[in-house]
Amino acid sequence: MEEIDFTELTRYAKSFTGLTKEHEILLAEAGTTLKPALPDVTEGFYATLQSIDKTAPFIDGHLDSLKQTHLKWLEGIFTGPFNETYAQSMYQVGQVHVKVHLPVEFMSGGMSLIANELIALVSKTYPGEPERAADLLSAINAVMGFSLLIMQQSYQISSLSAELDRFLAITGMSRKLFNNLAGAYHN
Repeated sequence: MEEIDFTELTRYAKSFTGLTKEHEILLAEAGTTLKPALPDVTEGFYATLQSIDKTAPFIDGHLDSLKQTHLKWLEGIFTGPFNETYAQSMYQVGQVHVKVHLPVEFMSGGMSLIANELIALVSKTYPGEPERAADLLSAINAVMGFSLLIMQQSYQISSLSAELDRFLAITGMSRKLFNNLAGAYHN
């Protein structure tokens, strides 16, 4: 498996999601106001997940630890920085999702559910400041898209690697032989 260049992945993800330094500053500023309400966002998110039949098997027996991890990530949205270290942590989340056989659509669906919770929170917190709310929601959208893009990249690569490992185990072929054959095919 090739080494991941997290500097390049960070640049790439930011280019697709429009995540800027100005967004990071805005998120950090709003974090002091919004962080106290984030446990409610996590609770709302998991309440919705528990109501979806297909997600229940992935939550059962893990709810408390999942909520703690989710809340920590959610707080990170309002602290940053969104650099190579953050990208690496999101990449690991994608890998974990492959290991637990989480369907890929759960990631994008989950981000939509979280966005719904955050939209409601921002609207409630800044009712008389529509421009500030819009700017903040744009920043939230950018960082969530950034996180999702990296998780999906990881999910795709990790899924392919897991499939290759299964193929190699079934055939008894070594990775070195497979790589040599694949290299010969591409030349």
